[in-house]
Amino acid sequence: MNERYDLIILGTGEAGIFAAYEMAEKCPEARVLVLDQGPDIYHRSCPIVAGKVKSCIHCKVCDTMCGFGGAGAFSDGKYNFTTAFGGWLTDFMPEKEVMELIEYVDSLNVRHGATTETFSTFTPEAMALKKRALEHDLHLLSARVKHLGTEKNLQILTSIYEYISDKHTFRFNTAVTEINVEEDGSYSLKTENGDTYNAKYLIAGPGRSGAEWFSDQCKKLGLDLINNQVDIGVRVELPALVFEHITDVVYESKLVYRTKQYGDTVRTFCMNPYGHVVTENVEGINTVNGHSYSDESLRSDNTNFALLVSNKFTEPFDQPYRYGKHIASLSNMLAGGVLVQRFGDLVKGVRTNEHRLAQSTVHPTLTAATPGDLSLALPKRQLDDIIEMIYALDKIAPGTANYDTLLYGAEVKFYSARLRLTEELETQLPNFFAVGDGAGVTRGLAQAGASGVKAARTVISRIK
Repeated sequence: MNERYDLIILGTGEAGIFAAYEMAEKCPEARVLVLDQGPDIYHRSCPIVAGKVKSCIHCKVCDTMCGFGGAGAFSDGKYNFTTAFGGWLTDFMPEKEVMELIEYVDSLNVRHGATTETFSTFTPEAMALKKRALEHDLHLLSARVKHLGTEKNLQILTSIYEYISDKHTFRFNTAVTEINVEEDGSYSLKTENGDTYNAKYLIAGPGRSGAEWFSDQCKKLGLDLINNQVDIGVRVELPALVFEHITDVVYESKLVYRTKQYGDTVRTFCMNPYGHVVTENVEGINTVNGHSYSDESLRSDNTNFALLVSNKFTEPFDQPYRYGKHIASLSNMLAGGVLVQRFGDLVKGVRTNEHRLAQSTVHPTLTAATPGDLSLALPKRQLDDIIEMIYALDKIAPGTANYDTLLYGAEVKFYSARLRLTEELETQLPNFFAVGDGAGVTRGLAQAGASGVKAARTVISRIK
């Protein structure tokens, strides 16, 4: 089968969704095909979440990463109104335009049930926290943040899907194996079931799960790639009371610290008050993540957040994605999945075992994690950075460095090698756009959605 369209949108993560939404709103006459290797929003169900199995069984296509909503579908839905973090769109367009796009995407989410409540680091209480953090060389990044909630996030995505599903042609469970450029300049996408789809315009939002494949396709097409960073770290879990004075004020506190020993940057990421630690499968590799619910009945007594060390490499290194997967695979090799260790045991240099974990005053919300020794999986430099950061956080949130604070590993944030793009997010190939996290230009829901809208508006202007 060979079908022709005006535009093909590859991927239904946040970027692909809002590219499709913008096309439906502003250019309904265009013939648009939307492809994803995962299922639609109704049929995404991880066997672990469904209670069928206790640990990852390595499904061929991971439902927590692929399908309508992408990796963000099962996240706790933090939406950050800022250009200070969450992506690099200001490398391509003015900050004012990026913020307008972020606000626009939020308005669409609100249309489909998102809350209008936001938390801010600009209030007097937040500024007092910022000053206290600075006293200990910790830098609280300023932003407004909206917490959609894990369960509410799925409801919003379902409403969006129901709105746009009949306005375009969707093909789910359809893995694209190859992107080719035809003689007339159009793009043909071959799928694993032998079908071919053709279009003059292509918006690729491969997401984190398709990042490595997309990078390989771009190399094959002769597109220049810029090496991006790798963030490696752990997820910290401790009593919610320890960070309550911070999370009650700013909810998502982005704290950045430069270590004294190495001069490396360590940051907090994805803070989940009263949340749960969960596993995440990236192409067969188990990493760790966190959720928090807006429904109080679903909350735990703990708060969890990631501590990530940013690593930037120089030539000849050109495989940041594979490097991150390799680090994560070491903990999988040792534990059969995710490792967990008490902070005190890590500092003392002893392995956490089931007996020691049972004595902990902090009860793990990820019961499937295996007690072990993170020093056998994570590089020494990153662990030294993390330990130094925990002691720094203890100065503004006493109790962070308690012996029983739990560390899960590995948490790895995979960054795609970024393409050389124009201000319209267009690649070196005409009418071929790259958007979202998988293209290495964003890192989060807000800027990912904004990038999809930006590319769609350029396509619309050319079609019209």
